Amino acid sequence: MKQSFFQKLARTASGRAGRLLAVGAAAIVAATTFAATPAAAHGERSQQAFLRMRTLNWYDVKWSKTTLNVNEEMELTGKVHVFSGWPQAVAKPQEAFLNVGEPGPVLIRKSAFVGEVPVPRTFSLDVGQDYDYKIVLKARRPGRFHVHVQVNVKDGGPIVGPGQWIEIKGDMKDFTNPVTLLDGSTIDLESYGINWTYAYHFLWMGAAAVWILYWFMQKGIIVRGWQVAAGKKNEIITTADKRFGGLWLAGSMLALLFFYAQANSQFPRTLPMQAGLLTGISPLYLGQDTVTAHYSGGSYKVPGRELTVNLRITNNGKEPLRIGEFTTAGLRFLNPDVFTSRPDFPDYLLADRGLSLDDSTPIQPGETKNVVVTVQDARFDVERLSDLAYDTDSQFGGLLFLFSPSGERKQVEIGGPVIPKFQLGAAL
Repeated sequence: MKQSFFQKLARTASGRAGRLLAVGAAAIVAATTFAATPAAAHGERSQQAFLRMRTLNWYDVKWSKTTLNVNEEMELTGKVHVFSGWPQAVAKPQEAFLNVGEPGPVLIRKSAFVGEVPVPRTFSLDVGQDYDYKIVLKARRPGRFHVHVQVNVKDGGPIVGPGQWIEIKGDMKDFTNPVTLLDGSTIDLESYGINWTYAYHFLWMGAAAVWILYWFMQKGIIVRGWQVAAGKKNEIITTADKRFGGLWLAGSMLALLFFYAQANSQFPRTLPMQAGLLTGISPLYLGQDTVTAHYSGGSYKVPGRELTVNLRITNNGKEPLRIGEFTTAGLRFLNPDVFTSRPDFPDYLLADRGLSLDDSTPIQPGETKNVVVTVQDARFDVERLSDLAYDTDSQFGGLLFLFSPSGERKQVEIGGPVIPKFQLGAAL
């Protein structure tokens, strides 16, 4: 049957569309195959204020090194308090994974511990308890990167802790990751099996490309659309197409079986993925609980970036105590009357003059005292914690640290709803 000019034009257009689509698919494959420029930092500020303040409270976070060479190791250590007022909207950390937040595998995780327990897999945390952790990292890619501690919670997502800029020097080509196997041999995980990895990926990508191109070259997209519109959808798949599909399926299954048998004969001794759940990890013992703090209301002034907290604190210890620090979401607000020198901590998270009291006299042993704690610093707004004023429940959470003359530190969890004020000096 003779084709009209418009049918020829449609066939030509559909053929060109198929070729353009094939070229686009090849460009996508190339873009995802070759290395891209890594991101410089993370978006922990995009996480809601209640998620960062009322889930995991990080403290005593330390990076053993901020400058290291490729193949050099560092430790990321600290403590974390699982907030007892864990938000109802977030799944509790019954299944959690200790990780490191970084822009790609710039440092590899050699080992991780919670307390003295190695945690290569998922573990559980108890609400209201404290845990110490350690992550051993090995430098892999040169550059300057923001590195965080992070806990991934099942059904709750990643909860990111404080971050520090780490500078890695050297050449990535020198990186090695040796591991001793069960039979005593040593392999380099960085390059082991890499050729087969590339071969398998390109083999299946090539097979997928041939499959897609075959269907694009059959009559074109527009003509097929006309056939469906004309009620001839059953005529689109021909007997030759069915034969090609059957042969392609059979070939794919045979290739799978062949490669599986080859891998199984070459590596008969394997270990399953570490998918178990570690339970019963002992929390951190903080000594006798001698301080209590009762929260009796507070407010947050949005224009002034000022959180005001009313507390009734009881000191049941043997030494007087002074309030020295409030920490939440990795931010540290310090009382300059207690911290006379600036601690070593990332500057963007340290408000060394961010905490003040209406009464700075020490809380004596056996004394119960009403104290108004004021937290005010631009970092509160820069880190987007002021968004608590827009949450449905407008609750804050964090840890208050008190210090004795002998240097002993006591901590107490505080938190609760606050009344937002959107005008300075506004009376509520």
